[in-house]
Amino acid sequence: MLFTEPTEEYGAQIHAYRQAFLDAGDSMDGTAGLRTTEDPLEWVRRCRRCRDAATVPDGLVPATQYIFVRESDGKIVRMLQVRHCFNGYLEKFGGHIGYSVAPDERRRGYAAQMLKAALPKCRELGLDRVLITCLSGNEGSRRTILKNGGVYESTVYDGDEGAELERYWIEIP
Repeated sequence: MLFTEPTEEYGAQIHAYRQAFLDAGDSMDGTAGLRTTEDPLEWVRRCRRCRDAATVPDGLVPATQYIFVRESDGKIVRMLQVRHCFNGYLEKFGGHIGYSVAPDERRRGYAAQMLKAALPKCRELGLDRVLITCLSGNEGSRRTILKNGGVYESTVYDGDEGAELERYWIEIP
């Protein structure tokens, strides 16, 4: 797998990734607003703006977006976002890392590999531990977090989403 930030050259694959989630009626966690951005090239530009505190849109925090591309066929099979710091919502509900795996690529261990690959990137940002949340009942995400050293802290209710979220911390060596 190629673990990289998105660029214009991946426009068609970004479009296909988004469409797969829309077709499945699934959430696109860790995709920096891809659900609401039809133009993949605009989405790439937005991801670049979000990296820097000076250019991040109001209401958001600096974040780095990553894509994971299967080199054999060039398909984006997963995405992950690392938030460099918190705002009020992220501190309680969202955490430092959000991620998703393409609906037709799940149950292959990709999420655990992706999270493991992201932890050194978090360390480079100066983070010594990260908060990750998952929906209560999302057993796959819970296992992914636990495989990477996640320690359960609490469960909180997100009234905006109408969902209970489990909070886990991962210490970064």
